[in-house]
Amino acid sequence: MILCLPPALCPLRLVTSPSCKNFRFDIRNTQTTDKMDQTTLKDHLRRGKLGFIGAGKMAQAIADGLVSKGLISPSAIFASAPSDSNLKSWRDKQMNTTHSNDEIVKNCGTIFLAVKPQYLNDALSQISASKELSMDRLFVSVIAGISTKSLEEIVCRLIPSSRVIRVMPNTPMLVGSGCSVFCAGSTTIKQDILLVNAMLSELGLCVEVKESLIGPAGALSGCGPAFMYLLIEGLADGGVKMGVPRDLAQLLAAHTMAGAAQMVLQTGRHPGQLKDEVCSPGGSTIAGVRALEDRAVRSAMMAAVEAATLRSAELGNK
Repeated sequence: MILCLPPALCPLRLVTSPSCKNFRFDIRNTQTTDKMDQTTLKDHLRRGKLGFIGAGKMAQAIADGLVSKGLISPSAIFASAPSDSNLKSWRDKQMNTTHSNDEIVKNCGTIFLAVKPQYLNDALSQISASKELSMDRLFVSVIAGISTKSLEEIVCRLIPSSRVIRVMPNTPMLVGSGCSVFCAGSTTIKQDILLVNAMLSELGLCVEVKESLIGPAGALSGCGPAFMYLLIEGLADGGVKMGVPRDLAQLLAAHTMAGAAQMVLQTGRHPGQLKDEVCSPGGSTIAGVRALEDRAVRSAMMAAVEAATLRSAELGNK
């Protein structure tokens, strides 16, 4: 498994133990030469152009994140969608837009598939075979529930030399704090893995996993931001209920969650241990923890990840 973290947290190697006290992130010098540097990445994106079939929020987050990092110019990005509702924001940013998926494939060497699972066949059926497609293409799927094998069966009928990588990203990559997991297809070459790994690592955490883990890991990280937003909202609402002004309550709640996450990442200690250190005997924090346990907050989080995982698989089977 490859862990690629933002510079502030690199290099990092995950070590776990059944004991909470022995759980840690072991920080060591794990730099490897088996990575694509930023200059090579920029050159590849400039020469190959980047396409998006589907122009929703996830596709926009990836494109905007790469542009904001200076890795690609807006003029080298192409996006397609059936209507103008999602394309206007792309045009406003000087990116190329079209209603033709065929045009995306003909212009771009690397193409993100970012449509809903039920629309994938229709989207790819618009691509016509031609001499212009004699060169290979790398398809990077961010579609929930559809395996690399199924993706390869579809795209290789259109372009025999194409390859597939499956990715489950999340929207915080827009602000450089993304969390993505990916797995390679059967025909993927090393350069494809280095490219996707380099792109997503620039936008946050990037982890290569076995495909059997894409569903649950993708549900945790891909759907997780929505779960965290609910917690931030609830924490802020609690502050408001007790008299804290709304703007201040939201600011405190968001920073509190961000700070707690950094404590886990940077100290390497188990969340349970860090929680214990805040809970003084008979104090206010343990009273709040008791209230959360009474309402099964941990069980609710587990159930949310399970439900998202099962739904993702269900969508892929339709």
